[in-house]
Amino acid sequence: MDDNDQKSLALTGYEAMRERARARNAMLSLSGRDIGDLTAVIDPARRARAAKDFRYFCDAYFPQTFRLKWSNDHLKVIAKIERSVVEGGLFAMAMPRGSGKTSLCEAACLWALLYGHREFVALIGSDEEHAADMLESIKAELENSELLAGDFPEVCHPIRSLEGIHQRASGQLYRGKQTHIGWTAKEIVLPTIEGSAASGSIIRVAGITGRIRGMKHKRVDGVSVRPSLVLIDDPQTDESAASPSQCAARERVLSGAILGLAGPGRKIAGLATLTVMRSGDVADRLLDPQRNPHWQGERTKMMYSEPANSQLWDQYALVLAESHRSGLGITLANVFYAEHRAEMDAGAVIAWPERFNHDELSAIQHAMNLKIRDEVSFLAEYQNEPRGVDAYADEFAFDAGRVLACVTEDRPRYVPARTVRITAAVDVQASLLYYVVCAWRDDRLCSVIEYGSHPDQGRPYFTLRDARHKLPEDNTQTGQAIVDLCRAICDRRYEAPDGHLNYVGRVLVDAAWGASSESVYSATRTLASYRCPVMPSHGQSMAVWHSSSRHRVNGDTYSAHWRIPKDASRGVRRVLVDANGAKDRVALMVRAGPDQAGGLRLHVGEHRMFADHLSSEERTPVIVQGEHRSMWKITSPGTDNHLLDCMAMAWVANDIEGNPTGSEPRPTPPGVVYDVPSGYVPRSKVRSRR
Repeated sequence: MDDNDQKSLALTGYEAMRERARARNAMLSLSGRDIGDLTAVIDPARRARAAKDFRYFCDAYFPQTFRLKWSNDHLKVIAKIERSVVEGGLFAMAMPRGSGKTSLCEAACLWALLYGHREFVALIGSDEEHAADMLESIKAELENSELLAGDFPEVCHPIRSLEGIHQRASGQLYRGKQTHIGWTAKEIVLPTIEGSAASGSIIRVAGITGRIRGMKHKRVDGVSVRPSLVLIDDPQTDESAASPSQCAARERVLSGAILGLAGPGRKIAGLATLTVMRSGDVADRLLDPQRNPHWQGERTKMMYSEPANSQLWDQYALVLAESHRSGLGITLANVFYAEHRAEMDAGAVIAWPERFNHDELSAIQHAMNLKIRDEVSFLAEYQNEPRGVDAYADEFAFDAGRVLACVTEDRPRYVPARTVRITAAVDVQASLLYYVVCAWRDDRLCSVIEYGSHPDQGRPYFTLRDARHKLPEDNTQTGQAIVDLCRAICDRRYEAPDGHLNYVGRVLVDAAWGASSESVYSATRTLASYRCPVMPSHGQSMAVWHSSSRHRVNGDTYSAHWRIPKDASRGVRRVLVDANGAKDRVALMVRAGPDQAGGLRLHVGEHRMFADHLSSEERTPVIVQGEHRSMWKITSPGTDNHLLDCMAMAWVANDIEGNPTGSEPRPTPPGVVYDVPSGYVPRSKVRSRR
């Protein structure tokens, strides 16, 4: 054997060794990817019974979720869910918050898939993120429930074998065959296991305004499947519920696109969990049997009949408030309720007697505590009977003509009788300053005694765009202009009927306008020791206001629609203003007119420009956490609204003067959108001089 033959044999031996190593590695890889044999079903009788009994499925496999005794309303809803999943059809349910309606829908999703009642479930939320939260809850049950793992090993064992690493899904094997499991943020594909009723079933999420039409999935056998069960959880937001056009659009999606998801020849099953936010919103439309009879709406309540003895409950509310103020929680209220329970419970019909907190004595007391705390939220979120937002909308509606109807025979710069204080506000624009001076009576009637611009335009009507006299572009000079205008306002004397010459008590200056913000702070620092307080004001949007109002600290001064933070890092304390709430107050003043308490009076003269500014924005009623709120927006770009901003700030300045130490805003009383401002100081507090 020559040298070449020896080299050839050596090479052949090396190749054989490599092949053996490759085969060994492949075998190890396959064994690592293979999930092994499935365990036997722990309780076949339990699994078999739950297949045709949705209530038993909930009781048997989710004892921690559904731990209280079912109410009659629950049993009705469960029966409709079961019929809808098995036979098809649509079912919409509005239940009190905390009744478990979302949990019931998630359990229905699992029941439908695990037993093969439905093979493709679509989760629809008000947006995709909302729907994804439901999917995460379902994932948690499949990954962590020992009861499900014991009775459904063909589904749960492959899922648990992923160990939370979804990248393993693509290579997972069972007895040498791929399971084709899918486990992503927006979709679950259950493992393909021979003999499994759930083999290859799909759960997918989507937002109601996203891509719903044409949703389908191609299985490994080449068959395309479409959603056969749709779970819709709260399909509207606070904003969309207040918009008739958005309500109509979402109703069309629910009644059109979703009904067609199953494709031709298939009857879809649909479950919708709803909260009625306002009359005529999407939830209200789906639950209306005249408008949408195919949705089989079920509207349940926490309390079907309230207690007859309202006087005792009024006394209870006072005791409850005192108990909280004393730091005793509801201890004193519980003592009062226990002593009078028979009389206080008389006439009440409660839906779920087992539902009350650990520190309460009954479900009736629990419901009444919720009502006492916030009746508006109670009616919307627990009774599914929200107060009609449209009624509130009419209370705030006005136009320029309504403003002009507030003109009186009062003289300009004249302080009416019973005036308790005078406030002013300045709105800062790049080229002009607008200002308003208001006199406030003891019954909250506001007299606009002066308004205008700086520099003065010398004419009764002008716009910011066509102003002839403007501020210099230098921000330093803008700051000086603010100082000059505020000094002029503070030094001006306004005559009262008794001959007193009254001064302005407080001025707020808008500091929210971009580049001029530092000019405002510089000016207010200059005026820090002047005749009357001059403070920067920041009007905040609804979202910002609700966020900032939750972050008060000790030393802050605040009321329902303004807050003065303790922090004065820029050398002067500022006022944060609930802009929407303050504009509500202006609207209510206009609506009340010139002769009513809380109304608005204009002095004799031409006020068309003032009327146009005040009517430049329109109000959209919205509901935030069950409470009626407002969102004011300018009607068209380029419209002047600066005197409206001034009026809102002047109202806040008056509320600060009348409530200088601030107070916790009281709960909104029934039938009132916002709390009434706090009490006013006596007339002797008006700054005056003979």
